[in-house]
Amino acid sequence: MAIARNIQVSIHGRYLVESPTHSMPAGVLVGCHGYAESAEVQMQRLQTIPNAGRWLLVSIQGLHRFYRGRTGEVVASWMTRQDREFSIADNVGYVTAVIDEMAQELKVELPILYAGFSQGVAMAFRAACLSQRRVAGIVAVGGEVPPELSAEALGRLPEALIARGTGDTWYTEEQWHADQVRLRAAGVDLRACGFEGGHEWHDDVNREAGALLDRVTR
Repeated sequence: MAIARNIQVSIHGRYLVESPTHSMPAGVLVGCHGYAESAEVQMQRLQTIPNAGRWLLVSIQGLHRFYRGRTGEVVASWMTRQDREFSIADNVGYVTAVIDEMAQELKVELPILYAGFSQGVAMAFRAACLSQRRVAGIVAVGGEVPPELSAEALGRLPEALIARGTGDTWYTEEQWHADQVRLRAAGVDLRACGFEGGHEWHDDVNREAGALLDRVTR
């Protein structure tokens, strides 16, 4: 009978960076895309947030790349259920390395805000809650809070915005309400945004996210 083994190797990740429109950014806005998406897609979402032009925008692409159908478009995924614990550790280490590189280039400690969509929500929560750096908060759209994060870990987030479309069949209303209970119990300053729509990044999300950016910079 074949025995499955795991081995640790080095791998190159890919991310996009857009500098702010003035000399010093107000903070670092880090995006994590959804399943079968690219860093470009999440970067476009970040760019639509009001006042995001004052921030350094960083959109990180999942390590597991593949082609979408026969289009030849390269997309990515953060993980599957196979070897889940190893993937979580790899991804957290990967995002941490990106943030460390940005901090080294900036040479100044800035507030960090994470923004995840769908599968990227779990990645954003893990990176934010396990970060050794100052995290200002998180914007989470269409994805659930990872079940393994403790109340203590979640409590490291000063503020969170979690959003769901009324017609979203992937992120259910029941799970959305359960996540609100968990975050409030952990002491997170929470704003829940429900909007008329489906599994999408909505204009209502942008308005709430823009307000969050303003609060952080104030």
